[in-house]
Amino acid sequence: MNQAALPLGPNFEEDRVWTSHMRSWLGDLPENVLRICQYGFVEMANNANDHSEASEVLISGGVEDGIVKMTISDGGVGIFAKIKEFCRLDDDRTALLELTKGKLTTDPTRHTGEGIFFSSRMFDEFSILSGHLFLNYDQETDWLMDTQKNNNQGTVVQMKISTTSERTTKEVFDRYATDQNDFGFKQTTVSVKLAQTEGEVLLSRSHARRLLARLENFPEVVLDFNGVTEITPAFADEIFRVWRKTHPETNLVPVRTSESVERMIKKSQSA
Repeated sequence: MNQAALPLGPNFEEDRVWTSHMRSWLGDLPENVLRICQYGFVEMANNANDHSEASEVLISGGVEDGIVKMTISDGGVGIFAKIKEFCRLDDDRTALLELTKGKLTTDPTRHTGEGIFFSSRMFDEFSILSGHLFLNYDQETDWLMDTQKNNNQGTVVQMKISTTSERTTKEVFDRYATDQNDFGFKQTTVSVKLAQTEGEVLLSRSHARRLLARLENFPEVVLDFNGVTEITPAFADEIFRVWRKTHPETNLVPVRTSESVERMIKKSQSA
C-alpha cells in the first residue's frame, strides 16, 4: 500500500490531495468505482481536516487482489468523542448510533452531515475505529459494532470496494430520496440493533427515545430490525404509538422484523 503523511490546516485541500496522491495510487478503474472512491476519499479527508483537531493525516491506498483499499487516519480528538460532546450525549455508543442516521455534523455552517452516511452505503465495506469503538458497515452483513480493549486515539476510516462493483454514486443518492424527482436526502435507514448492547433486550422507553432522536428530520425512516430478536411492549409503544402520534409527518417503516418483534409492533398499533 502507498501512504503519505500530510499536514492539516487551512492550506489542506482534499481535492488536490486526491489528484496528487490517491488517484495515482489506484491505477485504472471503471468509471463508477473511481467516482465512488473519489467521493469517499474527499469527504473523509475533509472531515479529518475540519473536525479532528489533529495536526496531520495519514493516508494510504492501493489495489490488492481486485479490491480497492483506502485508509484515512488522524490522531485527533476522535469522532465518537467529538459527537458525544457536541450533542451532549451520555456515552460514545449513543454518538455512534447518531452518526449512522445521517444529517449529523458538529459544524452545521460548513457541513450537511451526509458524507459518512452516503460513503458507508457506497463502498462494499466501510469502517471507523475511534476510542474503544469499532463501527463497520458491510453490504452483505449490514452494521456491526464492537468494543476494543485498547483506546485508539483519533479516528481511522477504511473503505473497500471491488474493482468489478457495478454500484454507482447516483444509485446510492437516489435510494435515499423518497421521490425519484427529488434528489434531497429524505429517507434514512436506522439499524435498531445498534441501540442495544450484546445480549440485551430493547425494553425501555428511554431506549426508544434514543433510537428516535432527530428522526423527525426525515420524511421517511426505515427501522431495520435485523439482528433484533425481541423488544418489549414499552419500547414498541413509544415508537409506534407515542412517537408516531406526535410526528405524523414522518413515515416509520419497520423491516426485517422477527415474529416476536412484529407481534409487539402490532400490539402497540392496536392500543
